[in-house]
Amino acid sequence: MQRVVIGTAGHIDHGKTRLLEALTGTDCDRWSEEKERGITIDLGFAHLEDDDVQVSFVDVPGHERFLHNALAGLGGIRIMMLVVAADEGVKPQTREHLDICSLLQIPQALVVMTKRDLVDDDLLELAQLEVEELLDTTPFAGAPVVAVSSTRGDGLDELRHQLLELARQVGGLERQDLPFRLPIDRAFQLRGLGAIVTGTLISGRVEAGESFQILPGEQKVRVRSVQVHGSERDAAEAGERTALQLTGVDFGALERGRQLVQSETFATTKTLVARFTLLPTAPEPLTTFVPIRFHLYSSDVLGKLRPLSGPLEPGSSGWVEIRLAQPVVAVRGDRYIVRRPSPASTLGGGQIVDPLWRRRRGASLGAALEQLEPLERAWLLWVAEVGARGISAAELTARVGQSVKTVEAALQGRVQANELLRLESGRGPRYVMPEVCRRLVDQARIDLKAFFRQDRMARGMPKAQLLGQILPKRAADLGDAYLSILEAAKVLVRDGDLVNLVGRRVLLSGEESELSQRVLQAIEEAGLTPPALASLPAVQGVKPQILEGVQRHLVNQGKLVKLPSGLILATSAMDTLRRELLATGWQEFSVADFKDHFGLSRKWAIPFLEYLDSTNVTRRVGDKRQLIQR
Repeated sequence: MQRVVIGTAGHIDHGKTRLLEALTGTDCDRWSEEKERGITIDLGFAHLEDDDVQVSFVDVPGHERFLHNALAGLGGIRIMMLVVAADEGVKPQTREHLDICSLLQIPQALVVMTKRDLVDDDLLELAQLEVEELLDTTPFAGAPVVAVSSTRGDGLDELRHQLLELARQVGGLERQDLPFRLPIDRAFQLRGLGAIVTGTLISGRVEAGESFQILPGEQKVRVRSVQVHGSERDAAEAGERTALQLTGVDFGALERGRQLVQSETFATTKTLVARFTLLPTAPEPLTTFVPIRFHLYSSDVLGKLRPLSGPLEPGSSGWVEIRLAQPVVAVRGDRYIVRRPSPASTLGGGQIVDPLWRRRRGASLGAALEQLEPLERAWLLWVAEVGARGISAAELTARVGQSVKTVEAALQGRVQANELLRLESGRGPRYVMPEVCRRLVDQARIDLKAFFRQDRMARGMPKAQLLGQILPKRAADLGDAYLSILEAAKVLVRDGDLVNLVGRRVLLSGEESELSQRVLQAIEEAGLTPPALASLPAVQGVKPQILEGVQRHLVNQGKLVKLPSGLILATSAMDTLRRELLATGWQEFSVADFKDHFGLSRKWAIPFLEYLDSTNVTRRVGDKRQLIQR
């Protein structure tokens, strides 16, 4: 079944609400004030069904003071029903509503000349000519015109037939495969039922029992039941006027302007970049920031707008940056309207291109705007923005409102074209620009060479230290993936927790080789309690940094042992200690036993035991040690 939403448009008191009542039998004026004053203040809803088509009507206020309410209902409509009273003709709100519907790019339109019974044929013809002339400069030129009388019923059958045929032609939103998204245009509580929200289902589908997220606010809710046009349903699909009964929700979070969305698929934003058309009726060109009211679906937020590609003259289009006082939910492709706060008037509107815009200046601004269209190039810009930390397909769905599967397919296409690289992380695949990897390769080579220049005798550079120098913290989970790239580029080789330059070997100079032999001999001769290295007679006059390098070289070669306390002794002395300890036949011993047996002070005994624990010779049990039989 085709599911199509039709919205009314037109000046106040031109008969929009009475027309819908005559067509559907539903009085869209719900408030007592609306009935007392005889005007529509807020949105009203009705519906009409035929065999293969379901039409939902959104009745919007015609009074200029309530235009913000009208804009809340125009998002998602597929057909504009422009209502013009035959006895009054085109009025200011007729023109403004028509401008808004043109900016929203509503696909189809139909004009209804109401109050046919109040004019003769000549006046009706004049009114029709005026409307047709008005439409000639809009996307709705040539739209069908039907004259009706809501009181007598003249023309209603023809109108009903025209609307159903137009609905069949334009079709529904065809967005059932996209993530669920419902802008809330009404929220209320019913005794015994709890919180109810209504809106036009923009994309996806919803079933009872599913859980979603409210944005802004990020509150999680569950759908208890689903209704479409007052009838309970198992599910609702894109293009339908939908009412949802929610549970687990703070009613204060359900005000108009918020959206019920699929969790972790959409995001809020306060800075956007968009294409914008300034209406020909605008009072002056746009040259810098101007205060605005920003309307997107049911959202109505204050903010400011500035042109990005030079001054915008009335009637022209260009790039704009929009900064909002409060967050909204937006994705690429959303249509929006901008009005002046005071004096209230419509400035223009357009289409969101990047809802999560990062501000730029100078040459980078022009380059970024050029890359935002088409979408195939925008992917590359958005991936480049995040640098080495990469970006996941799930993160990019918040920009485009598509399914993760669709975004992954698009990114994979860029990978196959060698425009992106796919890296694996603990959080799933992430995408980076090849230039990022090339920069990391160059930087890693520089940092490794600098490290080994400073410490020639180091066995290797700790890989955590290298990654900390070349990667931002947010890219830490990609460390192994980047190390694999560096290995493939023959920048380094891995050795446990160390990395080394390819082909690097630690070579001592003749003087350093002689020094290392003297150091080793002196420490071996000192047995289990050698003095500090710098105090050995054999190394007097040697620079501390050279002595430290020789010591580290001997430790790396396994000729010296470095205890947990930092004390150094010969590996041969430690081997002798281990053999003698095993030969005691002890199963369990205390620190005092150990000290007395080997003639050690506590300064040496405790580090020895900690080392023996770490090498699985002993095991600590309370205040004693047990020998591990091997």
